Amino acid sequence: MKHYIELTLLPNTDINAFTLWSKTYQQLHLGLVEVQDANKQVPIGLSFPEYHMGEKFDVLGSKLRLFSKEEATLAKFDATKWLSPLSDYVHCTGIRPVPEKLKGYANYRRIQPKTGKERLARRYAKRHNMNFETAFNTPLELSVKSDNKLGYEKKMLRYAELPEPNITLPFIHLKSLSSGEDFCLWIQKTEASELMEATFTRYGLSPKATVPEF
Repeated sequence: MKHYIELTLLPNTDINAFTLWSKTYQQLHLGLVEVQDANKQVPIGLSFPEYHMGEKFDVLGSKLRLFSKEEATLAKFDATKWLSPLSDYVHCTGIRPVPEKLKGYANYRRIQPKTGKERLARRYAKRHNMNFETAFNTPLELSVKSDNKLGYEKKMLRYAELPEPNITLPFIHLKSLSSGEDFCLWIQKTEASELMEATFTRYGLSPKATVPEF
């Protein structure tokens, strides 16, 4: 990754940071979908330079970077075009070379935790052709964390009785382009010592690829 663009979400009273992240990322996702290949992979990776891993929870900060190997890739993507509806709220730099002196590398990946007992019940209802209330309140054999915290065990429980998971990762609220359903894009950062080249998803994330940190 030799070139990048940096975005900064500007503080304002018209829109809160959580909503602005959603709108910004949704627009970038639309652009990444346009440049995907036949395998739904893209040549642009994202990073969050202000991502902070705290004791209780992680935060994204207010900056985002788009990386690519070739300057022409970012020029063709044209971030300012996709972010034009948010020009008053997001500052976008021109294309810059990645500095030679780096702090290291990092991997940013999507995590899909089993969040929300209501969501799990809806999926079960859909698979078994039943209404939500029945799925939510019928005792089923469910996998839950064992009391000794060494794994999972099967218990007869209703989805309504499941405890809410404690997830510390930051997320961005988005809408699926295919189904139109709302969902949370949970993002995990893992620090790395070297560059790992791989493709990125339509969200600019990757289970393997790393991007420069500076």
